[in-house]
Amino acid sequence: MKRVARKLAKIRTLMSAMNLDGVLLRQRRSFSWLTNGKRNFIVTSTELGAADVLIFKDTVYCITTKMEHARLLEEELAEFPWEWITSEWYEGTEETIGKLCQGKAIGMDVPAESLANIQGRNIARELAELSFVLESDEIDRYRWLSLRVAKALEETCREIMPGMTEFEIYSALIAKVAGFGIQTPVLLVAADQRIFSYRHPLPTEKKLERYAMLVLCGEKWGLVANATRFVHFGALGQDLQKTRKVLAEIDLAFNLATRPGVPIREVFRQGIEAYEQWGYAGDWRYLHQGGPTGYASREFLANLESPGVVHCDQAFAWNPSLKGLKSEDTLLVTDHGNEFLTHTGTWNYLQIEKNGKLYERPDILIR
Repeated sequence: MKRVARKLAKIRTLMSAMNLDGVLLRQRRSFSWLTNGKRNFIVTSTELGAADVLIFKDTVYCITTKMEHARLLEEELAEFPWEWITSEWYEGTEETIGKLCQGKAIGMDVPAESLANIQGRNIARELAELSFVLESDEIDRYRWLSLRVAKALEETCREIMPGMTEFEIYSALIAKVAGFGIQTPVLLVAADQRIFSYRHPLPTEKKLERYAMLVLCGEKWGLVANATRFVHFGALGQDLQKTRKVLAEIDLAFNLATRPGVPIREVFRQGIEAYEQWGYAGDWRYLHQGGPTGYASREFLANLESPGVVHCDQAFAWNPSLKGLKSEDTLLVTDHGNEFLTHTGTWNYLQIEKNGKLYERPDILIR
């Protein structure tokens, strides 16, 4: 509860700075961050949870329906000294929230117009920024999650066979993480020519012949770990032989530039310069390049105008790509250097030397 108290203090400091009477948290990510990884969702395809948290200067309310109350109280928030307000499922909670917020200036993590009966202000960006710097227990969870995500990807790449459909590969990958309680907000699979044709390919009935891409964003405790891996059956063609090495260099440029105090737009600029340096000046335009991660697969997509700087103990997931190939891992910025949380040490790696230090970046697995 000390960690929760620290996070509540951050929210109340923000309230004071923005002249707000209260803050309403409706997003799943906000709930998980504030409660140290607890779950308030039923439907995973929406950002909204089944319980809202309303924070005032001296009081915290948890607002939900009676049908959700028992599980939330007993399995998620048993130790939380918050005041519960419940309504019938057919009544919803918006009227209750409106009464509690009437006449008050309220900050929200969703668009203000989503609750027409309160004077709301969308402060989703400011609230998300409170979660950018991870605490020690969050980092421990993130390491655990990231390794499970990476191992699931790599084990699946070692096990799949030509003739399997993309849907079958998708199913095999889900099975490896579902048993750990890991949700899959993003899971992409593509085979052969579809990898070259589309940067965000959803799985289909297409059967694998020689080349497969697996992309997984795995979520647990509200945290999201992100990684991509490739497997190829038989020798690589000349184009992939070249681009895999070039992309590793571009990837490393993004990740090495991601250091405390560096403006995020400057990290992005250095990554774009690497594309140009290696003869692929325009390719960064075909797919977003990633950005900060943590309680979202991407907190925002970085670009040349992105605000903010890199923080120590902040996570990033850069994903530079060239035609037919992408590189993606989850990175933790620390005061003693950057740590690839999705690095298992058991994959095939390309080794790149920079400033007298040797770095390993994921290669294509050849089977």
